[in-house]
Amino acid sequence: MIDRAEGASWARRIKVRHFESFLVLDEAGTLTEAAARLHMTQSAMSHWLAELENVAGTPLVVRGRKVQLTPAGHLLKRLAINVLGDVARTGREMNAMAEGRVPRLNVGSVWAGIAGGLPEAVSAFQQDHADVAVSIHDGPFDNLLKGLETRALDAVIGVLDARAHRPGLEHQVLFDDGVAIVIGRGSKYWGHSAGLGFADVLREKWVMPPSGTLTRIQMDAYLIEQEASWLVPKAETASLAMMQALLHKGDYVGVCSESMADYMTSLGLFQKIAINSSIRFGPITVMWNREHVSATLRELVCCLVAHARGHSR
Repeated sequence: MIDRAEGASWARRIKVRHFESFLVLDEAGTLTEAAARLHMTQSAMSHWLAELENVAGTPLVVRGRKVQLTPAGHLLKRLAINVLGDVARTGREMNAMAEGRVPRLNVGSVWAGIAGGLPEAVSAFQQDHADVAVSIHDGPFDNLLKGLETRALDAVIGVLDARAHRPGLEHQVLFDDGVAIVIGRGSKYWGHSAGLGFADVLREKWVMPPSGTLTRIQMDAYLIEQEASWLVPKAETASLAMMQALLHKGDYVGVCSESMADYMTSLGLFQKIAINSSIRFGPITVMWNREHVSATLRELVCCLVAHARGHSR
């Protein structure tokens, strides 16, 4: 159809109206009907089709009582659908931006935020903002904050500490969280964990978040308090999916945020181990850049506050 060297020149010659008219022709099935739908004469329609086939450099339809697409015609139809879809979508996004709205929000969250109301908040938000896509990114808090600094993320959900008070940032506290010790279906204690305590699992295989993460720092402090600082995890992961898989498939004890532990327990995937004192994680907050906040983002923040774990209880 078109060799590589001619690709750029062919693209410059094709027009959006070519795509629109070609799809009308394919749907109508005849030049006469297509001409009527496009408010053209049949001769003008024939001339337009010849022009398009000249641009393409190959026949696009087989003429007869009903036009049939050639293999090249099917390729052009696929391109037309994709291009016109992109044009329509971009138009909607530009209209949204002109009205002070944004077509997409990028939100980063630690595990606690995901378990503490983020999915419910996004669902509620999109009931009133069906045209706004929300991309959710999980990971360590430090990594997410870098995304906020580079504007790759519009908002970040994490723990309230000094980083939330950086110049230019605003924040809203969502709920207070702790650290929990859990087992999964792979544990030999599954099904009879009632009365099971920290001392009972102390010498089991442990899965913990990586060193340096707040959950791990708080857990390490608890181990020192319990005179168990010698405990070394058998596995470390920042991936919730990996921790869940390990606890489901193997005989491990895990450490995660209490909100996540409560959520997974409600699904029948985790069971919490009783401990003699709470392990504080801290207030979970949503943060955003004051200079780049949109009305759309502020409405999502309102949904986050309304559906946060502490408010829904």
